[in-house]
Amino acid sequence: MTRNPFAWMREAISSSETDIINMSGVDTAVYFVFLATALGIFVFSGIVLLPVLLPVAATDHTIRAVNTTSKGTFNELDKLSMGQVGNSGARLWAFIVATYWVSIVSYFFLWRAYKHVAELRAKALMSPEVRADQFAILVRDIPSVSEGQSKKEQIDSYFSAIYPETFYRSMVVTDNKKVNKIYEELEGYKKKLERAEAIYAESKNTNPDALKPSHKTGFLGIIGEKVDSIEFYNDKIKELIEKLEAEQKLTLKEKQQSSALVFFNSRVAAASASQNLHAPIVDTWTVMDAPEPRQLIWTNLSKKFYERIIRQYVVYVVVFLTIFFYIIPIGFISALTTLDNLVKMLPFLKLVVKLKVIKTVLEAYLPQLALIIFLALLPKFLLFLSKAEGIPSESHATRAASGKFFYFTVLNVFIGVTLGGTLFTSFKSIEHDPNSIFDVLAKSLPQNATFFLTFVALKFFVGYGLELSRIVPLIIFHLKKKYLCKTEAEIKEAWAPGDLGYATRFPNDMLIMTIVLCYSVIAPIIIPFGVAYFGLGWLLLRNQALKVYVPSFESYGRMWPHIYTRMIATLILYQVTMLGYFGVKKFKPTPVLFPLPIISLIFAFICQKKFRRFFISPALEVVSHELKEVPNMEIVYSSFIPPCLSAGKPDEHQFEDALSHVSKPGSSSV
Repeated sequence: MTRNPFAWMREAISSSETDIINMSGVDTAVYFVFLATALGIFVFSGIVLLPVLLPVAATDHTIRAVNTTSKGTFNELDKLSMGQVGNSGARLWAFIVATYWVSIVSYFFLWRAYKHVAELRAKALMSPEVRADQFAILVRDIPSVSEGQSKKEQIDSYFSAIYPETFYRSMVVTDNKKVNKIYEELEGYKKKLERAEAIYAESKNTNPDALKPSHKTGFLGIIGEKVDSIEFYNDKIKELIEKLEAEQKLTLKEKQQSSALVFFNSRVAAASASQNLHAPIVDTWTVMDAPEPRQLIWTNLSKKFYERIIRQYVVYVVVFLTIFFYIIPIGFISALTTLDNLVKMLPFLKLVVKLKVIKTVLEAYLPQLALIIFLALLPKFLLFLSKAEGIPSESHATRAASGKFFYFTVLNVFIGVTLGGTLFTSFKSIEHDPNSIFDVLAKSLPQNATFFLTFVALKFFVGYGLELSRIVPLIIFHLKKKYLCKTEAEIKEAWAPGDLGYATRFPNDMLIMTIVLCYSVIAPIIIPFGVAYFGLGWLLLRNQALKVYVPSFESYGRMWPHIYTRMIATLILYQVTMLGYFGVKKFKPTPVLFPLPIISLIFAFICQKKFRRFFISPALEVVSHELKEVPNMEIVYSSFIPPCLSAGKPDEHQFEDALSHVSKPGSSSV
């Protein structure tokens, strides 16, 4: 509506939480609750810390850059940090009080956020709209079928006996590997046919006598017999449709697995069934509420109870080893990319670094840039590991990958970079006096304040600049459109923006929160950078959520308990860091900080007991609200049929071995 380059800011600020939910779902709204919570913590902490601690540090002249926080990059910042304050004096009491203030502010905002997210989830689940996943449960670990009984009959008789009034239909999960391969091949040829027809139509517009497109059938279209592309693709499609229909029948009849989707004509019944214990032995008839159809990871549904447990522990070991061994190259990179070390290895850089402006920029941002690039390689590997656990849904796999990435970033970036750089520069002193390693490690966190300050600045200046401009996706899109895309479908696919990417976005934001929180008292000047990061993030990503990104799933805020746990972990890490630093300064009243981690654990326990259960299972009080219309159970059930089994519109009788039809559709509206 306007060409004003700043109009998006007004629209983002004026948008309501309801607008966000309507456009991007509850999960996106929960993400903004997280951003607002972090922003609130830093704003209210900064209101006290900046005007109190900065003058206290700046006016103390007992120490001169002994406990440096800048490592020589910006020496003037030392005068505004806790390292400037003497090791024993009344001024340190201001930092003790500040440590408590930040903790109290965090408790207030975390409690408020948890309560608000629970309300958002409740409001979404009590919606009068019919949502397929609210009428289904996922059943796994179905025991072996007794003689003379099919899998379908076993499931039907089991659930119709327990829920005689509300059980509607069951769908046995099948091994779709082969049928899915044929389906994907068929879809590939359909796209190629559409592309060939588009190329032919375009050439006919410019030259009425244009020949039909052709290609060679051999390796990469380079060798082999030359054929008419349109006729070849049409023949292949007909051949694959017949093959697909035959494989669909075979899959539905002979490749049934030990899991199923069970449907109820009441969402109260489905919610109740998802929470109940159905068998006295834990490894049979395990039940959970069904995720959205688009979220299901079909290959994981049939994995057995003990197989899932073994896979989970194997993945934990692999993640631990990844974190442990990744810390070596990250620590090496953090030490290697310091300007002094680079000049030693690459002497020709001496001419460049003599220029003061270039030297300052390189000292401030070179190690951080190397670290950001190095971390970009990891997320897909962690998502692969999460899916390998046997997790049944995309949202759950994203939450699991997010958790792994968070602990990885905290241990490798926050702690690994600090210790790696410190050990590298202090190796000789440790070699002469091994006992000094504890003092060296204790001092290492505060010595890296400016490194992390510039890291945060780089993340929001460069990261959010690229996010707002979307220059990289724009360039890629135009290159694809010019050289690769020939059909409307291909252009649409190239333009698709994807989702917010929670698996990496949450951990990256949590890393910034960890850094700013842990240094908020040691070097309060970092707080404005944290406020800028989360404030800009809230504003900019609000615009992206409303106008750019398209959510790939909806879990109704189930990510929040995981975010909350990591925020509590960050808070405790901050409190332990302050305990350690006060201990290094040999400040006698340091024990007054000991209650803080204990209070945080008690606070976390109370919050989890009060709110968490609702995020595991839907509350019956919430789902008992009336729907605006009687649900069409045929549509509900058909939405869960995977595309590879519904393609080609096979007759209903094909599904008789994997699907059952017990009660009449739409027998209840609740």
